[in-house]
Amino acid sequence: MLPPLCFITDADAGLPIPDQVEQAARGGAAWVQLRHKTLADQDFADLARSLKDRLAPLAVKLIINDRVEIARTIGAWGLHVGQSDGDPALIRRRIGPDMVMGLSIEAEDQMAAIPSASINYLGVGPVRQTLSKPDHAPPIGFEGLARIAAKTALPCMAIGGLTAADVPAVRAAGCESIAVISAISRDADLQSAARDFIRKWSI
Repeated sequence: MLPPLCFITDADAGLPIPDQVEQAARGGAAWVQLRHKTLADQDFADLARSLKDRLAPLAVKLIINDRVEIARTIGAWGLHVGQSDGDPALIRRRIGPDMVMGLSIEAEDQMAAIPSASINYLGVGPVRQTLSKPDHAPPIGFEGLARIAAKTALPCMAIGGLTAADVPAVRAAGCESIAVISAISRDADLQSAARDFIRKWSI
């Protein structure tokens, strides 16, 4: 169900988000997650609509990070929520049965509370420390990643400080996908960086 690569937007990168998204998509990222913690709701919604239109001809899916009502309003294909974003079962009722929904898992003890009927996939990590999210949970490493992936039937997407060189370890841990921010957004050639992830996944 999951594509090999999901690109998550970087509000602090030098390149504007629409250009990040376009280049990552053209490099092979089949999912793009719009993440911007400080943008006002109306501006976020306007950006989300423009990205949705921009990605449609490329057959790339737009995922909204955290903002449930905006995901509903713009008819986003997917929504990703964290541990502090509310009850996933209630969010599922709010967005309806058709929107894809992912849930962040940061530790093994969070596994017991997953309402599997409400969730389509898990975003697992951070695997490593990362500057893209300064307030992240303690890194779980590849061993922690593998333990979590082994405890669920839901497809898992690894996240947190990962590079294209980590693709074999992510696959060995039992994940179907990798989510990336700075390894693509801060590269001088975003399209080539995204393509490198896809190439290594296919080996």
